[in-house]
Amino acid sequence: MTIEAAIFDMDGLLVDSEPLWHDVEIDVFGRHGVPLTVERCLETKGMFLGDAVGHWYARYPWSGASRDEVAAEIVQAMAERLDAAVELKPGASHALDFCTGRGALLALASSSPRRLIDTVVRRLGLAGRFAVVHSAEDEVLGKPDPAIFLTTARLLGVAAEACVVFEDSAAGVLAAKGAGMACVAVPEADPTAASELPGAGGGGETLVQVLTRADVVLGSLLQLDDAVWDGLVAWRRA
Repeated sequence: MTIEAAIFDMDGLLVDSEPLWHDVEIDVFGRHGVPLTVERCLETKGMFLGDAVGHWYARYPWSGASRDEVAAEIVQAMAERLDAAVELKPGASHALDFCTGRGALLALASSSPRRLIDTVVRRLGLAGRFAVVHSAEDEVLGKPDPAIFLTTARLLGVAAEACVVFEDSAAGVLAAKGAGMACVAVPEADPTAASELPGAGGGGETLVQVLTRADVVLGSLLQLDDAVWDGLVAWRRA
């Protein structure tokens, strides 16, 4: 079994958008009575926006705006921030080029709404890099459910077991492994920051616990090299 496709998450992996998400979530949710901090934002890292809004509504039910309206406020604010300031993370171009050089099809599979994915892809000129761009917005369930990755593999025309997923969040790692795919985790610089937060890992597990499920954990996409790739191929053949 060889690796035929590489599926990349977007936020926090390819692009440095997590600080923007934190600022917007703290601002928008704060206006609706939800007392968020950067640390608490990590509780919903990797989740689809609708699920994140539901997460906070269940804990701090607000009156007035509906959950859909609050989600729309966040999307609007994020679209403006991304269009003005988003940048590729170190190693992102290297990882895309490396996987292409290994003959793998590339796909982008993100929990972000399609509007935000399109904003990033357009601003950074990435449209020609991916054979498939897919949003959890089109799925019944978001990460950690594996549907987003299974659909992406189907759209690529590649078997799930021939895919490798690159993820930075616990929810994404669980989704990738649930789909039966190889997974390379590239967590944020301090993966222990959210380790004790309830829900931070998805499924009741902490982020540190979930990272043990990944096949490889890298400190940066710059560390993706022949040894890592060949190890994934060997694991697939075992």
